[in-house]
Amino acid sequence: MSSGIGHAPASGWASFVTELHVGDIDASLSFWRDVLAFSVAYQRPTERFVYLERTDGSQIMLCEQNGRFETGAMDRPLGRGVMFQLYVDDLDAVLERVAARALTIYLGPREIWRAVGALEFGQREVFVQDPDGYLVMVAQNSGTRVPAESTIL
Repeated sequence: MSSGIGHAPASGWASFVTELHVGDIDASLSFWRDVLAFSVAYQRPTERFVYLERTDGSQIMLCEQNGRFETGAMDRPLGRGVMFQLYVDDLDAVLERVAARALTIYLGPREIWRAVGALEFGQREVFVQDPDGYLVMVAQNSGTRVPAESTIL
């Protein structure tokens, strides 16, 4: 991790941001930056903390485990019971970066359509785990359609 401090997020402060406690900040930063295309907004190197953002306004914080704010055992995989969703414009580019790093795909890639009201919303998606086991669904929207056999009343 470089020693630069950085700046506030370019898109402004998000109203809800997750902080992940990680085992190795450098390995986690590599995944979130190099695979999922986040960039460093700012960091506090002595605290092993980094605040990341994407050009679409997505933001996440990473902090190397230090005992603070850990309400229970930090057993791997971390984040059991949590899944993060990240929507991208080019899922194929993410899949190429996943393959280049020989990362294991948890599920997918697949195309799926889900009913929401009178329409179905489609997306291509893949599920990968970061170096600590946090599950991330990366998806690209496929549009909307009217269900073939509408069961909506």
